[in-house]
Amino acid sequence: MSALIIDNARVGHEPIPTSLYVEDGRFVEALSREVTACETLDLEGRLLLPGLIETHIHLDKACIMQRCRLQAGTLAEAVRQTSAAKAEFTEEDVYRRGAQVLDKAILQGTTHMRTHVELDPQIGLIGFNAIRRLQADYAWAITLDICVFPQEGMLNNPGTEELLRFGLENGATVLGGCPYTDSDPLGQIERLFELAVEYGCDLDLHLDFDLNPEGMTVAHVARCTEQHDWGGRVTIGHVTKLSALPRETLIPLGIRLAEAGVQVTCLPSTDLFLMGREHFHDKPRGLAPLAHLHACGVTCSVSTNNIGNPFTPYGDASLVRQANLFANVSQMGTEPELLQCLAWVSSESARMLRLPDYGLTPGCHADFIVFDAPSPAAVIGEISMPLMGYKRGKRTFERPQGRLLLPR
Repeated sequence: MSALIIDNARVGHEPIPTSLYVEDGRFVEALSREVTACETLDLEGRLLLPGLIETHIHLDKACIMQRCRLQAGTLAEAVRQTSAAKAEFTEEDVYRRGAQVLDKAILQGTTHMRTHVELDPQIGLIGFNAIRRLQADYAWAITLDICVFPQEGMLNNPGTEELLRFGLENGATVLGGCPYTDSDPLGQIERLFELAVEYGCDLDLHLDFDLNPEGMTVAHVARCTEQHDWGGRVTIGHVTKLSALPRETLIPLGIRLAEAGVQVTCLPSTDLFLMGREHFHDKPRGLAPLAHLHACGVTCSVSTNNIGNPFTPYGDASLVRQANLFANVSQMGTEPELLQCLAWVSSESARMLRLPDYGLTPGCHADFIVFDAPSPAAVIGEISMPLMGYKRGKRTFERPQGRLLLPR
């Protein structure tokens, strides 16, 4: 049995470096007598953090900007342009583009990812089959959870539910939704809850994606969550309508979500790019107010959503950068606030995805990353890049530090 000893690691805010032990892919209190080979990693006082967690990304439609025409920069245009590009997708094409993003994500310290995959009669199983292959091929470095969802509508798109069922019966573990593209948004939500209960899976819905506080469906999701006793298993993404609510409306709604067990994911890069384009001046930020929701008891996360498509024309798969972007736009700059932003791409994300054995304590999976940063808060404040990463105790990447070449 192989093992790893990590020496001189700074963990959390402890100023004195410590040693950690890994055996059979997990952190342990001490190595057992069965260990036959042991590697030593001397971190020389560098910072050790658990791997980062991507809670919401779309690998199947990444890196397609060169196939699209971006003009208005609106959500409606992004949906149309991506739908048109999707008609030309092949399994190998989706696999190649998804692999590009996974390569970047691994180098940025991500060790677990939930990816949404579109299923509908147009795309069929092309994207799903490609992502399933990526799930297997990249298991050495990143755990990939698949969430199947109906981007083009479900109740108004015959054949879509059958494809969603196929996905859930063949490797997908989460059911997604996009009610605002359906002819009956509330009906889609209700049907998705019925399917989630039938298959015993979590729900992750794209919801309330504009800045008009009218027509919110979030309260209906909370009611359905309580009706089906699905608390802690329902996540809503975007919910940019929440940013348009006054405090006296938001806080009671946040408490309602916390009591029902509905979780919230903010996608800063996408939401900032798409929201508020109708405003010439005093542009709204349009981000779900996670700090206020967290104070109400809501489990929250920050995530990437899209890379290189009409929803988000840029991105490097860095969750540290996304957390910094959210902190910057949300004016969160104190050490406790930056630590909270870090939690929204790590420990809080693990809670959202109900991941067992996440962390750096004995019994946890040895998924960790190393930074040359003075503190965990500084990782977010300085947009630090990880120097190396491990999955189940095996090194998955390394990045040499930059070196100044001083004049002689």
